[in-house]
Amino acid sequence: MDASFESSTLLSQAFCECYTPEMIPGTKIAPDPHAMLEVAIEQARIGLAEGGVPVGGAIFKLDGTLLGAGRNRLVQNGDPSMHGETDAFRAAGRQPRYTDLILVTTLAPCRYCSGLISQFRFRQVIVGDSVNAQGGMERLKAEGIDILDLASPECIEMIGAFQREHPDLWNECVGEG
Repeated sequence: MDASFESSTLLSQAFCECYTPEMIPGTKIAPDPHAMLEVAIEQARIGLAEGGVPVGGAIFKLDGTLLGAGRNRLVQNGDPSMHGETDAFRAAGRQPRYTDLILVTTLAPCRYCSGLISQFRFRQVIVGDSVNAQGGMERLKAEGIDILDLASPECIEMIGAFQREHPDLWNECVGEG
């Protein structure tokens, strides 16, 4: 195992102490968008159970190898910059390039996370829900980033219910608080 993978694994464990077996970095799953989204959904479920904002993210190689997974930790860490996508990004550690990686998120990336996706030129972004928030999807599409919106009923219901039940926390999360 090379040092960069060991380093990212340690970072992942520090940030994401509750990986289930299918969420351990280096695990290879079918390179199927729905299977990849399930990893991000599990992170969103964990975040919700922790009292946080239920947005999860994961980063995969094209062959389905998981590099990192994460969730929004605004509440848990008191960190407004720790979105599901950024937590997954940090958990994945250093990569030689991002243009051959897939970022998966349960909710359309906000402007902040869209900036990260744009900066590092991910090959594809798989989205679970663009009904409850559209974020920077149009900007990413205009920049040539491949967006696959799965319109997951579970993702749509999870974040929709959260927005209705916790409007102040949701507004804080998206910078409108």
